[in-house]
Amino acid sequence: MRHLPKVLIVEDESSIAELISVNLRHNGMTPIWAEDGESAQREIDAVLPDVILLDWMLPGQSGVMWARKWRNDPRTKSVPILMLTAKSAENDKVSGLDAGADDYITKPFSTQELLARIRAVLRRRTPEQSTETVTIGCIHLDGATHRVTVTDIPIKIGPTEFKLLNFLMHHSERVHTRSQLLDKVWGDHVFIEERTVDVHVKRLREALGAAGVMVETVRGTGYRLTSQVQVDSLSQQP
Repeated sequence: MRHLPKVLIVEDESSIAELISVNLRHNGMTPIWAEDGESAQREIDAVLPDVILLDWMLPGQSGVMWARKWRNDPRTKSVPILMLTAKSAENDKVSGLDAGADDYITKPFSTQELLARIRAVLRRRTPEQSTETVTIGCIHLDGATHRVTVTDIPIKIGPTEFKLLNFLMHHSERVHTRSQLLDKVWGDHVFIEERTVDVHVKRLREALGAAGVMVETVRGTGYRLTSQVQVDSLSQQP
């Protein structure tokens, strides 16, 4: 099932929020409306959005304050934030960007411009998944056909484990934290505990059989895929 991007609209003017919502729905996105920062935080705690449209002027704390808060939170720091505001002075734009906004749209704005800006940040947000073929040691992965072989023998592998292996193989020998893997493999569309990564790494190792030793745990940091242990470990197999 295709993922419909969730767009959190933080806007206290209901007429503007409704207009944006209608256009987002018509363009294959799921709008979520929050009229202030506190309501937005509750939505974020429930499900992490793909994009935040954040009004500068909000009841209570300003949009700039919330942008700074979300940028400093590890869970929300990579969620794109688009500032919506009537302020157009150069120093106001700089303040918004300095607070962590990815883009800045001045009211009034055209619907097409807003949609184009959202699509632009969504493209940058998509988890990295290569469709190329890659071989590391005895493991061969075909990103286009979703097939994996170990010493030329096809193996059965789940979709999440495939995405995890795909990323690790295209970034072999590098250590990745659980948080980085969540962002690059899962895309952080919903809140997932970091230990979920451990579960899928375990399943991936089981699927790879003897080659599972190539997925190394780096204590206190995360995981990496390496070919350095492959030859010795597999040569001991009957």
